[in-house]
Amino acid sequence: MEFRRHLQAQLESKLFKKKAIILVGPRQVGKTTLVRKILTGRDFLFLDGDDSNVREQLASASTGTLRRIIGRHKIVFIDELERIENIGLTMKIITDQFPEVQLIASGSSALEIHQSIQEPLTGRKWEYFLYPISWQEFVEELGLIEAEAQLEHRIVYGMYPEVILSGTEEREVIDLLSQSYLFKDVLAYTGVRKPDVLYKLLQALALQIGSEVSYNELSQLLGIDKNTVNKYIDVLEKSFIIFQLSSFSRNLRNEIKNSKKIYFYDTGIRNAIINNFNSLDLRTDKGALWENFLISERKKYNSYHRQYYNQYFWRTTSQKEIDLIEEKNGEIWAYEFKWGTKEKLKTKKEFEEVYSTKTVIVDRSNYQDFLLPQT
Repeated sequence: MEFRRHLQAQLESKLFKKKAIILVGPRQVGKTTLVRKILTGRDFLFLDGDDSNVREQLASASTGTLRRIIGRHKIVFIDELERIENIGLTMKIITDQFPEVQLIASGSSALEIHQSIQEPLTGRKWEYFLYPISWQEFVEELGLIEAEAQLEHRIVYGMYPEVILSGTEEREVIDLLSQSYLFKDVLAYTGVRKPDVLYKLLQALALQIGSEVSYNELSQLLGIDKNTVNKYIDVLEKSFIIFQLSSFSRNLRNEIKNSKKIYFYDTGIRNAIINNFNSLDLRTDKGALWENFLISERKKYNSYHRQYYNQYFWRTTSQKEIDLIEEKNGEIWAYEFKWGTKEKLKTKKEFEEVYSTKTVIVDRSNYQDFLLPQT
């Protein structure tokens, strides 16, 4: 089984346009595999940021040094770019001084990447985000019927390529991903001083998906101040483990303002953190998992199809709420997620009248319409 990634065509279309191509995303989602596939049959120079010799050579390379390193290669691929000191300046030199060379770089930490390359490469780069396998990519590889048959299993174990392809070893693989590739990397490259607290925070967030997060309550639970909670959540977000939705508030006095919900990019990683891989029929959190799955998959879909929606949730002080609000160019769409196909949607007349929209219920009978292109 080999998944064709939707970013492949987009990346290929940007080759030799006199800008660097930057591919970011969590570790082990297939960034290196994707770039190598794009470069199959082409002569390219591969520079691995995990290699100490590469880091030393590129950390403060001059134009002359880079000319000797690049040689006659027309494509340079730098992997794990965040491991290399001053990499932004080095990439700027390559882009400016070697216009005939296509520079491609990949990285796994937004924190280091943005600090390193944002200013030096302003106007000199195309930047793309690669997620775990998307539902559309999964359906296109397996077919709709087989993909549908695996839906519940994928919600439990997630969409990381290695997990999907691991067969009977998926529990071992997802544990390795969560404990080693993801969590340990956060500790190693972000300077977190209290790893035990960070892990407890992750567990607390995993148990609160679909619910509003109170930084004050987390502070009290973990015995740390609110600023540290905020810092650690920022680290987890920039390490591509979690993402946030803000509350939507425009016109109504009783709308909740300045509130957050936190979701995981991958539900398998979330389940590994709380060590719960029970099937959905044995779980009390299946509604929250379904919500997380749909929102993360919708995030992938919008990103790959260049649908630039702002995403929020909505809630009032009287406990009326909508799971997902998408806003673009002043237009608003509202979605409510239900695991059971017979669950009724409580009326949202207040919201619908004020914002001139209708709330769509998304359940197992129509979720394909929500996550796949309409033909």
